[in-house]
Amino acid sequence: MINLQSTRLDLHLLSLADIEEVHALHSSPEVDKFNTLGIPKNIVHTQSIIEPWVSEHQKLDAKQYTFTIRAKETNGFVGLIALKLGSLKFENGEVWFKLSPNMWGKGYCTEALKLVLAFGFDELKLHRIEAGCAVDNVGSARVLEKVGMTKEGRKRKVLPLKTGWSDNFEYAILDADPRL
Repeated sequence: MINLQSTRLDLHLLSLADIEEVHALHSSPEVDKFNTLGIPKNIVHTQSIIEPWVSEHQKLDAKQYTFTIRAKETNGFVGLIALKLGSLKFENGEVWFKLSPNMWGKGYCTEALKLVLAFGFDELKLHRIEAGCAVDNVGSARVLEKVGMTKEGRKRKVLPLKTGWSDNFEYAILDADPRL
């Protein structure tokens, strides 16, 4: 079982026992603002979304690691963060994260992302890790830059958000780049 820890956070692989908290996270209008998933109709819908993520953890050659983020002090649910692996040949991956709005602005996302980047580079021996965020998602862009990711480009009208098609900033960090 993979467990990533920092001073304030515990990251555990997502399980179906986390469904209530994940459903609340995905049902939040603030979280949904820049999320292409949409708000689930009910908890059964949320379960259908996360079951493949949980099943993936059982494989020896897992292609995605989805973690719950919990505050050590309270064991309170902070959010989700994932690393999706790309081609073995290219040794790359992509990260995404979602935090409960009451946890925004506390540095938890930056701290969790540092743990996942270290896992990707040090344990999985990746060469490159990418991330993207809607151009208006200032908070996520700030997190990606705080950990040392470089803004490499902008994809036009690629994200189907509730407000319409959004451009997306593309970020990446290499194993040789400094991690902040």
